[in-house]
Amino acid sequence: MANVCEICAKGEVSGFNVSHSHLKTKRTWKPNIQRVRALVNGEIKRINVCTRCLRSGKVQRAI
Repeated sequence: MANVCEICAKGEVSGFNVSHSHLKTKRTWKPNIQRVRALVNGEIKRINVCTRCLRSGKVQRAI
């Protein structure tokens, strides 16, 4: 599954792990993406949505 929200385009972010001795290693932060059935333009589709969009009501879930 792609780590991208289809509503807000939130995706993976990269940065560094920083140890106590200040050594740096690359790492990534992934968004919490859920595959949900939602109403899109009047029809039910499965879309990848971040939990922030689900919680804020930007997506109308199909029941």
